[in-house]
Amino acid sequence: MAKKLKIMETVLRDGHQSILATRMRTKHMLPMLEALDNIGYEALECWGGATYDSCLRFLDEDPWERLRTLKANVKKTPLQMLLRGQNLLGYKHYADDVVREFTRRAVDNGIDRIRVFDALNDPRNMEAPIRFSKEAGAHVQGAMVYTISPVHTDESFLHVAEQLVQMGVDSLCIKDMSGLLAPYDAESLVATLRGRFELPIELHSHFTCGLANATYIKAAEAGIDIIDTALSPFAHATSQPATETMVQIFEGTPYDTGLDLDALEAAANYFRGVKKEIMEEFGIPEATDVIPEVRRYQIPGGMLSNTRNQLREMGMEDKFFDVLAEMPRVREDLGLPPLVTPTSQMVGTMAMMNVMMGDRYKMVPNEIKDLVRGKYGRLPGPITDEIRQAIIGDEQPITHRPADDLSPELDRYTAELQEKGYVNITPEDVLSYALFPEVAVQFFEKNRR
Repeated sequence: MAKKLKIMETVLRDGHQSILATRMRTKHMLPMLEALDNIGYEALECWGGATYDSCLRFLDEDPWERLRTLKANVKKTPLQMLLRGQNLLGYKHYADDVVREFTRRAVDNGIDRIRVFDALNDPRNMEAPIRFSKEAGAHVQGAMVYTISPVHTDESFLHVAEQLVQMGVDSLCIKDMSGLLAPYDAESLVATLRGRFELPIELHSHFTCGLANATYIKAAEAGIDIIDTALSPFAHATSQPATETMVQIFEGTPYDTGLDLDALEAAANYFRGVKKEIMEEFGIPEATDVIPEVRRYQIPGGMLSNTRNQLREMGMEDKFFDVLAEMPRVREDLGLPPLVTPTSQMVGTMAMMNVMMGDRYKMVPNEIKDLVRGKYGRLPGPITDEIRQAIIGDEQPITHRPADDLSPELDRYTAELQEKGYVNITPEDVLSYALFPEVAVQFFEKNRR
């Protein structure tokens, strides 16, 4: 039987991360927070992902202060964040004591719901963040990163979901970061999960390939509970489907969201002005393209433009399509990882180096070696002996949880900051330093002396 479809709004996080390189300031959010709170969303995604780094690096803002401000102005709607598993919001694994402190502080400062994912869909990298987030009192959502390959099937995603449910997650999410999920594939995957679990299931997709609106319709028909959308100024292109559009699509159907279109349009009008202001300040061009070929190459939309720019700077723009063709080959060589931070950047860099050198795996970055060593987790597919030998020689990959090799780190980070002369630091400042040491110190120089 059909049921009312719920909506999670991403304009305060993934919307502006996808469309405007995460440049929305807290001052841009404040005037509209009460209105967003009254709309009736399932949750407001407002923190995590790239927002933390961007606050410190580009906006001269304390991400923790932003979170406290948001919480003070949003009284009814849960605040949600995105967490990269054992990587937290950084690009490497952190020791369990850092993970415990981060999740506890996130909840203490205002986060209600934590979406936890791992780039390789390795539940071992999600176990500690899930456990500590639950201990802190958050609603914990376990996310499966969606991708397409011979080893990624409905059954393989179901297997990951079963492990996450055993770990005690409160809900599940299909995280389709590149907009690869096609409508009828969504229908099949959602039906598979729905047939096994009663807990809420959410679908997060991007408009990159032009599929997401139709994908959301088929997912709703198959029993999805929540979809992620962004208000129209921050929707489409490489962002989510537009909130107003999805509300209209389901209006008058058994899946009717019940959200007030007039209220949504008023909020959208406000954010249209915000978008214009940010584009002018940072010189960011309008993002309008739909890129269907992303589904074939499985390269996130932002990576396409970044790769072209890097090659142009090196005087090698004529090699763009060679690099593009090399990326799927590298991905297959490396065990078919989903292409999401940090694996997307790693595969892209390796493909570029293979083309530049004219000899595959002649020069291999340490991150790729660590990926093959198992230090990022269990790879979804096999790696041939020939590729392993070319990358790490006779070394044997680890088979245990990578974070088991990490000693406690929190006290060391605290001591390092004190040695640098920062005596009035908060526990949250220590976490900023742990995640982004150089960027945090630059921020502290201006704001903590």
